[in-house]
Amino acid sequence: MHTTPLQEQWTEEITPIHSIFDLRLGELWRYRDLLFMFVKRDFVATYKQTIMGPLWFFIQPLLTTFTFMVIFGNIAKISTDGLPQMVFYMSGITLWNYFSECLNKTATVFKDNANIFGKVYFPRLIMPLSIVVSNLVRFGIQFSLFIAIWGWYLFKGQVHPNSFLLLTPVLILLMALIGLGAGMLISALTTKYRDLIFLLTFGTQLLMYATPVIYPMSKLPEKYAWLIKANPLSGIVETFRYAFTGTGEFSWISIGYSTGFALVLLLIGTLVFNKVEKSFMDTV
Repeated sequence: MHTTPLQEQWTEEITPIHSIFDLRLGELWRYRDLLFMFVKRDFVATYKQTIMGPLWFFIQPLLTTFTFMVIFGNIAKISTDGLPQMVFYMSGITLWNYFSECLNKTATVFKDNANIFGKVYFPRLIMPLSIVVSNLVRFGIQFSLFIAIWGWYLFKGQVHPNSFLLLTPVLILLMALIGLGAGMLISALTTKYRDLIFLLTFGTQLLMYATPVIYPMSKLPEKYAWLIKANPLSGIVETFRYAFTGTGEFSWISIGYSTGFALVLLLIGTLVFNKVEKSFMDTV
């Protein structure tokens, strides 16, 4: 008896991609469960074998803040524009930590995950996105610490927030986009130029000093102010501090510049990442 075989139905079809503009963004939504799995993995793996566990989320910014208070506030006597040192430094550190973690971990995503990339297919953009999301969880914990400290000084009447607090989600998003875009660009370049990995930590540290994390924009010498303002992160940090304390500078032009920079950098980083991920196993 002759039977006709059932027509095969493929659940996945892998085809060659020739254009770097073919990003297959729809696949990111289809693989959203994998995204959250990577987020959980990153969170658990980081603190699984530590004694303090997630408490390090609180300890690290507090230790950094106290160090800045002693060195920059009391020894170097750097102005905080009349703000309590704890609030001034914590506001900069909280936002900066999120950016630096997104940048540093995304910048080594090819090297750190070469064993996974070489074994199974999934949209490679899932990996850097999972880093941004997992660091957002960490940021949320540190942000709650900042809110607790800020709330104390608000109760004492030493800070004066304003309506620009509504921009907080936008500022966090801009930090994430810049960290993600720069990280993907550096990650793509490090598949061929390994030296960039060694320069990354040093460069991130230098970039922090070029951002008003430990000093207010108002105290900058005129001849250096333009250089700091050219840093797209400066307007974000300064706006964040101004929104929560009422002290500092705010400019829509600065925020517009940071937004434009973030979008362009993200586009370039994504296109370069998409191009390199097709053949990076040959060089990693």
